[in-house]
Amino acid sequence: MSVKHAISRGLELGRSVLQLGLLKSGGRFAAKLRADRFRVGPSGRTVQPQAFLPSRYRYYRTSLKGLAAQLQSAGFRRRFGGGSPRNRAVFLAFGLGVGLIEQQLEEDRKSAATCDEIQAVFRKKRFQSPFEPFTSGYKLEDYVIGNQIGKGSNAAVYEAAARFAPQESNSKGSMIQLESEEQVETTRSLTCCSLRTFPMAVKMMWNFGAGSSSEAILKSMSQELVPAGPLALKEEKEEINLDGHFGVLPKRVSAHPNVIRVYRAFTADVPLLPGAQEEYPAVLPARLNPDGLGNNRTLFLIMKNYPYTLRQYLEVSTPGRRQGSLMVLQLLEGVDHLCRQGVAHRDLKSDNVLLEFDSDGCPRLVITDFGCCLAQGDSTLQLPFNSIWVNRGGNASLMAPEVVTAVPGCGVVIDYSKADAWAVGAISYEIFGQANPFYRAVRLESRNYQEERLPPLPSDVPADVQLVIRFLLRRSPSKRPSARVAANMLHLSLWGRKVLANQDNVGMRKLADWLLCQSAVVLLKGCSGPSGNMVEAELQRSFLSNLDLEDLRTAVGFLLFGREQHQACVLSA
Repeated sequence: MSVKHAISRGLELGRSVLQLGLLKSGGRFAAKLRADRFRVGPSGRTVQPQAFLPSRYRYYRTSLKGLAAQLQSAGFRRRFGGGSPRNRAVFLAFGLGVGLIEQQLEEDRKSAATCDEIQAVFRKKRFQSPFEPFTSGYKLEDYVIGNQIGKGSNAAVYEAAARFAPQESNSKGSMIQLESEEQVETTRSLTCCSLRTFPMAVKMMWNFGAGSSSEAILKSMSQELVPAGPLALKEEKEEINLDGHFGVLPKRVSAHPNVIRVYRAFTADVPLLPGAQEEYPAVLPARLNPDGLGNNRTLFLIMKNYPYTLRQYLEVSTPGRRQGSLMVLQLLEGVDHLCRQGVAHRDLKSDNVLLEFDSDGCPRLVITDFGCCLAQGDSTLQLPFNSIWVNRGGNASLMAPEVVTAVPGCGVVIDYSKADAWAVGAISYEIFGQANPFYRAVRLESRNYQEERLPPLPSDVPADVQLVIRFLLRRSPSKRPSARVAANMLHLSLWGRKVLANQDNVGMRKLADWLLCQSAVVLLKGCSGPSGNMVEAELQRSFLSNLDLEDLRTAVGFLLFGREQHQACVLSA
């Protein structure tokens, strides 16, 4: 082999080192990026193997900085530094390859710094409450209660208004009527007039065995307080040592556009509300119904009144392809927000998602009903499953495979870090006008379904959205993206198409430039006032406030890999 050939071969090997990683770029210089693992979400959370991605879409087994150090180590020099001119030429070529690596490292440092700066700017912009300032009181007597608007397995919901406050709807988002609403009988046929009169909703929990003391009630129903605001409870109530359902203090998640907010929480005597004797007589206390089994007092939660549940909306309307994509993205953003703060909802379904409309008529979704959530203090989203009496969560039909197939035993742990993301994949079928594949109509079971037997989505659903849904419904959580990564995939698909247009030239510098442009656009729109599509603006702010180089890189890897697979299937067909 000639010296010229050796140098050429060495340079080729050096460049191939750069191509082992995702996007042909280096990993974050301080991160431990491994070839078979990627990070689920925020720091401190468990990582999941990603062996199914080809090597060209995976991270490095070691960081580029560590790889460069290995190439320059004394052992490597002893092996190639002496002897024939050919060996010295190969070593020189590897040295040049290390130079390319160091250059790429510097590019990654700049990209990571850009992400951190953008994240810092947008994290300062907190979500604004629709009832700010909220001046209503902490007693049931402070509210006027209207008709029943919903009922579940553990509570009834009524429209409400503050007795001594102006009864106005949130001016930031107009409510629109569905064209076919008059033809469909629902339990929640609210009008714009009703929402203006009763802008709030009161949720009355059913109290069977918690006793009638405030402390006992708050302890028993502490999971309902997870989405409660900082002023939801009176100061003396905050001092109560709430042990929660799992023996730990329940978390409180911060405000987010796609997660319900509880503005007030208090205990009070159970009143005889409209429809109580007909709808839920057994849960009433004996003073209201001699045959009732309920306790005298219970927990009441004050929230915003939304015109529909997601299920009710989808019964009379099918969103367009872009609206549907935005709806799936909102659910993923909401789930990611919960996961980042150590909360797994565990009962995510279209009945537990509320819906209103922004000024452009785009549906805004919020996740509600946290009675089955897992909110432990250690934020691991892992539940010891040592007994059949341990509660796995809510609806068995929409339990992720790793949850429903878990067998109790010594040392067994259920990991919920991607369970809600799987449920979003199942709900996505409903959003795009199909039956949920895990309800009885389709007869698939999350326990044993085969991925290739998942029903096809409508042909007008964007290809990238179909790809995300298929990835979310992977049986193995190690092959399923986290909610953050799946949300990033949709963000890139919706607003970063030009960046991904050339699959062979998707570098972090190009992505960083696009992120800077997006940040400028979002900031300028925010300065110009609330005009425009508020849902899209909220989603973009959420994306930019959660920027992470590794998660973004992983999202691009999933997209490119999925597109490559799709193209291969098309060609083979």
